[in-house]
Amino acid sequence: MELKEKLAQWAEASLTQPAHFLVDVVVSKHKPWKFTVLVDGDQGLNIDDCATISRALNAQLEANVTDAYTLEVSTPGVDFPLKLVRQYQKNVGRHMKVVKKDKSIVLGELKSTDAQKIEIAVETGQGKKKEVQQIDIPYAEIEKAFVTVSFK
Repeated sequence: MELKEKLAQWAEASLTQPAHFLVDVVVSKHKPWKFTVLVDGDQGLNIDDCATISRALNAQLEANVTDAYTLEVSTPGVDFPLKLVRQYQKNVGRHMKVVKKDKSIVLGELKSTDAQKIEIAVETGQGKKKEVQQIDIPYAEIEKAFVTVSFK
């Protein structure tokens, strides 16, 4: 089993709540190793949750990895694309930027999700001609999707 897969298993085992979930594990290609573990929760995670997961992972790494390494456990920020259906569900009601595989971009509010697709409300027109259109986008058509933050 590859080190990344082992780290993912250890990370899954170290999650302290059923509402917490593993988003991604990134292992650097060169030594000294850098392990980045991205975790999230249906209602978010706090710093104490990340510290608990980090301590559990560090204990596993110290027992199983003889090379020098750096471990980072965090939640994915707004600069990380959504990867899991569970992340979309968590962000219903928020504004999104969806880059489709055909390179078209859809901007709008995430209205709903299910196992196959997301529904985005997109505003078109201006002033009195402003309309809201609901667009369904299957996950298979999504290349990247980001939660957008407005500072208005």
